[in-house]
Amino acid sequence: MNTFFGNYLIGLREGLEATLVVVILVAYLVKSDRTSLLGRIWTGVAIAVGVSLAFGALLTFGPRGLSFEAQEAIGGTLSIIAVGFVTWMVMWMARSARSLSGDLKGQVDKAAAAGGAASLVLVAMLAVGREGLETALFLWAATAAADSTTGPLVGAALGIGTAVVLGYLFYRGAVKINLSKFFTWTGAILILVAAGVLAYGIHDLQEAGILPGLNNLAFDVSATIPPSSILGTVLKGVFNFSPATTWLEAIAWVAYVVPTMFLFVRMVWGSAPPPRVATTPAAEPGSTPSA
Repeated sequence: MNTFFGNYLIGLREGLEATLVVVILVAYLVKSDRTSLLGRIWTGVAIAVGVSLAFGALLTFGPRGLSFEAQEAIGGTLSIIAVGFVTWMVMWMARSARSLSGDLKGQVDKAAAAGGAASLVLVAMLAVGREGLETALFLWAATAAADSTTGPLVGAALGIGTAVVLGYLFYRGAVKINLSKFFTWTGAILILVAAGVLAYGIHDLQEAGILPGLNNLAFDVSATIPPSSILGTVLKGVFNFSPATTWLEAIAWVAYVVPTMFLFVRMVWGSAPPPRVATTPAAEPGSTPSA
């Protein structure tokens, strides 16, 4: 159960993003009396899910049979790529959340006007598939450090399941939450989760002999926070924290978190609607101001 919460959060956030995309597409087609096109949306969603599952299976079973160094090299490289993807996703959502609905509706209109089943299938497949591929890669990277894959996979599955239920409730109008605050808080937490994955990826590359400094520790708090303790398990599972951290891991963690969190907070504040300012209607030409 080490990485249960971290992967639950990943599954919930990524799943909710994908679910909201589907909800917007379906609701727009229903409200615009184009229900005959719904089958194309669901076909695109099914293809995206299948491709994401196949990608996850390739990541899981592909490296088996390779040498230890090769597995560590592949794992470290993919972990760093996963951090890049999740960082882009968090920043994109912070910047584009307010215009997501309008952008998707515009794509649906263009696809419907173009005619042919392939256009709408492609819109749904790309919209959902991007989230699915990112989720598969990041979950694989976050799970690579776990002693067992059962807890992390269950956590991710429950997160995605929760997202699907919330999406249905959104569609039915039964639940209304502040999505802006939700994505802000989960985005900030995911940046810390991604930093842990980055540090773990650096450690993998050190074990593969690609990066130096495997035995140069910045700190070792294993005696204070044993890896098998509850605190050590929680920190390891959620943030990939290692009680014995090399200098290169520590430098990479700080170098990632500080600028990324600063940019994220700046983007969130910058996308907030400006405060309303009371204005006095302009006087009509020729009118006389009252005393």
